[in-house]
Amino acid sequence: MRFSLRKKIIFTFCMFLLSGGFIWFMNYLKQNHLEQTLQVLEKEHDLLNAILEARRYEKNYFLTLEYQNLLDALSYVRQGEQLLSNIMEEHGPRVLAENLDQKLEEIRTYKDSLVALTTYYEEGVLKSPEEFSGNLQGHGEDVRKVGKRITSDAEQIVKEESRYVSRLANESRTYHFIALLAMLSLCIFTALYLAFNVNRPLKSIEDAIDKIVRGDYENIPGLSTGDEFESLVTSLNRMLGELHRRSEQLIQSEKMASLGTLTSGVAHELNNPLNNISTSIQILMEELDEGDLAFQKELLTETENQIERARDIVKALLEFSRARSFSPHPVYFKEVVGQTLKLISGEVPANVRITELVPNYIKARMDPRRIQQVLINLIMNGLQAMEDGGELHIVAWEEEDEDQGFRFRVKDTGKGIRPEDLPKIFDPFFTTKGGAHKDVGQGSGLGLSVSRGIIEQHGGRIEVESEVGKGTTFTVYLPKR
Repeated sequence: MRFSLRKKIIFTFCMFLLSGGFIWFMNYLKQNHLEQTLQVLEKEHDLLNAILEARRYEKNYFLTLEYQNLLDALSYVRQGEQLLSNIMEEHGPRVLAENLDQKLEEIRTYKDSLVALTTYYEEGVLKSPEEFSGNLQGHGEDVRKVGKRITSDAEQIVKEESRYVSRLANESRTYHFIALLAMLSLCIFTALYLAFNVNRPLKSIEDAIDKIVRGDYENIPGLSTGDEFESLVTSLNRMLGELHRRSEQLIQSEKMASLGTLTSGVAHELNNPLNNISTSIQILMEELDEGDLAFQKELLTETENQIERARDIVKALLEFSRARSFSPHPVYFKEVVGQTLKLISGEVPANVRITELVPNYIKARMDPRRIQQVLINLIMNGLQAMEDGGELHIVAWEEEDEDQGFRFRVKDTGKGIRPEDLPKIFDPFFTTKGGAHKDVGQGSGLGLSVSRGIIEQHGGRIEVESEVGKGTTFTVYLPKR
């Protein structure tokens, strides 16, 4: 059965509430039972104390034969009788001692014996201690025997109840420990349940969003939770696929826009070797009958060189325009810069000088065609900013930690970018018409936005500094791995 996220949370809350309530209720019952048993034990202690006080005054009476001691003994016996009656009425089923009725009769018998003694005084039968010693010696022995029995019974009642209270206290401690373990287990179970059914899917979605920000459009692993998270991940994967497709289309369209910008320059670059080839063939045809083999070989060699040059230009143009998926591999950065300069050589005005300072040893994992596209965008923006001529510098260097990565910089001496435009130049479709800089991306407003996306796809970053009237500097950081 599949449950929605709301049902899962409600189910978890209800289970926690019911389990916690059950544990609390059982704990309450145990605690209440222990409190009631303690109340019984307290009354039984009062009963025992009353019996012991009655016995004490009874013994004093038989030692001194003072009538007041007899009255005090009788008072405590009556108190004990009342206590036992209350215990039987209020706590009878919870009292461990058996035959409480018989024990109550024993107390009443003891009381009646003491009452009988008082009647002797009231009727004037006993007028002096000597008369008691001589006439009621046997009656006193009976009173002491009954008193001894009820004392033993009271002590037995208290002893059994005390043992039971001690056992209940031990059970209560054990139960509290078990309840603590149960609550701890319940909390752990709830935490794990929420972690696997709520936190884990949320983490997957968070990772997916982070991947999108980095430009990584690979599908995230599917979820089989049966709730909104499963549908959300499915939707995210569809969105990732669409984003990937459109990102590739955007990169390719920007590449074709760059090709449109380079077309006239490439045509000029191709025209030069073609003119050289045509001239060499014409001379060769004119000199064919003269038989100067050395001169003819020289012309053929030059023709072959010009054909090779034209082929390299066409090859570079085709490689750059070809639609490819993101495929990084180890590449020497200097080779990428060299191929890029070949492509844009026809677009470099005569009044602009390009200097390149890139070490031969800088090597990193990158997609050369996409990094070449970044270089073309940055260089062309620099050339367009220098309408009156200037210098464009391409410099690269490694970080201090050579395993960390390297940086390259494209710096022009053009008109620069206005401060209010600088924070927006990487925004899609933003152009600087009327500003210090030419339109970003040759009027499309996508060149720098696409370039930043390519750099972030490589795990790098791009920064810009500019000052109106002095030029603009783009600095790119790329990791080696």
